[in-house]
Amino acid sequence: MNLLKTLAGISSMTLLSRVTGLLRETLFARAFGAGAYTDAFIVAFRIPNLLRRLFAEGAFSQAFVPILSEYKTQYGQEASKTLADHVANTLVWATLLVSVAGIIGAPVFVYLIATGLRAEPGAFDAAVWMTRLMFPYISFMSFVALAGGILNTWREFKIPAFTPVLLNLSFIAASLFLQSHLAQPIYAMAIAVFVGGLLQVGMQIPALVRIGMLPRLSLNPAAGLSDPGVRRVLKKMGPAVFAVSAAQISLMINTSIASRLAEGSISWLSYADRLMEFPTAMLGVALGTILLPSLSKANADGDTEEYSNLLDWGLRLTFLLALPSAVGMATLAEPLITTLFHYGKFSDHAAAMSARPLIAYSVGLLGIILVKTLAPAFYARQDIRTPVKIAVGVLVATQLMNMLFVPYIAVAGLALSIGLGACFNAGFLYTGLRRRGIYHPLPGWGWFFMRVALACAAMGATAWYSASLVDWLGMQQHVLLRAGALFLVIAVSGAVYFGALLAMGFRLRDFKRTAR
Repeated sequence: MNLLKTLAGISSMTLLSRVTGLLRETLFARAFGAGAYTDAFIVAFRIPNLLRRLFAEGAFSQAFVPILSEYKTQYGQEASKTLADHVANTLVWATLLVSVAGIIGAPVFVYLIATGLRAEPGAFDAAVWMTRLMFPYISFMSFVALAGGILNTWREFKIPAFTPVLLNLSFIAASLFLQSHLAQPIYAMAIAVFVGGLLQVGMQIPALVRIGMLPRLSLNPAAGLSDPGVRRVLKKMGPAVFAVSAAQISLMINTSIASRLAEGSISWLSYADRLMEFPTAMLGVALGTILLPSLSKANADGDTEEYSNLLDWGLRLTFLLALPSAVGMATLAEPLITTLFHYGKFSDHAAAMSARPLIAYSVGLLGIILVKTLAPAFYARQDIRTPVKIAVGVLVATQLMNMLFVPYIAVAGLALSIGLGACFNAGFLYTGLRRRGIYHPLPGWGWFFMRVALACAAMGATAWYSASLVDWLGMQQHVLLRAGALFLVIAVSGAVYFGALLAMGFRLRDFKRTAR
């Protein structure tokens, strides 16, 4: 398998997902702006979204994929299918029970997560209603995560990468056609989440049938719990919950802190978060997706050299693409925010305030993406404890940094804490890999990094100067002109970056990599 070609394929699907995601956020900002009811939806969606990361995409995938890969390599298709059946039954029933508990306890969850919403009773009640409607999303996405893990293990990457587009399309349809027909327009977004979850489930079924791995569910919730493979997955999932979700837990705490800052702070942080997730998904998530099955196979085969070389390839690509993304995000924060969101009810003030946490996120973007590259190196070896210990320590450090930064730079301090926390996380993960002798860097890293840094400096200067020539806020009524100006600035800056790399000897063929 050509890893660079596979990465490009996954990234193209992810790009489609992120482009539709930005369109959805643009329509959302235009329709609802940044206020108490917008904060209410973000809080309501964040609760099931966090649990989705805990039960599904994050902890579950990191525990399930290495074990499934081991079964596929050592025991074959039939044993893998039995494991998938039993794991699916356990996961789906567990998340259904959690959903019922969440629906009943929604007022308590909303109060604990965003106490500041109590100052606006209507917004608090809206958050409770939307939380109840969206809680089943956990079950939907648990099945989607299971399907994604199976498909990725069979090296069918495109369907899982494309699936999030369906949620974005559901949001877009609700923003354009549904919200104007409801007494409380923001409820359209909660309905969109429910419908989007169902659509994503439906997308997986034909792909699973095609490879003969569609799980069979039982009416007995305990069916399969006696399976040793299921118990291994559950054992790994426990600590993985902390390892994978530390940033999400920090984000929930940050939501509570932001709810006690100026009105709209939750929304400002959320808009910045959406833009930060663009390069994170395009590179970090995509790399983690292809590295985990390949590293798991290398580990199952006992091929330590292949294991280390795969990781080295992933780290070089991370630095090559994440560093310019961070520089671009910092220098073009205001142009990005205004071009994408500065319409309708989204005011000049909201644009300026949303740009601040985006700049703060750029400080730690490299760390955020590196974690998604380095953590699979532990999970592929079924070592969950090391990332857990690191993640818990980073979670504490992040909240200590909040106490330091928030009083001075408000909502931007929350983003800065998450970014710096991720950098600490990446540093400790890297150190752990080196000390254990798991990863041995290939020669040439010093010269590689120097050339990337020089190219980033040239790109950053170009982006900053080009952006300073345009009145981004003043072009609110000139949608296409402003979008064209942003595209031109990004294109010129990108050309400077890659042109500088070419001039210093970089070639695409140097990053081609084949997984065995």
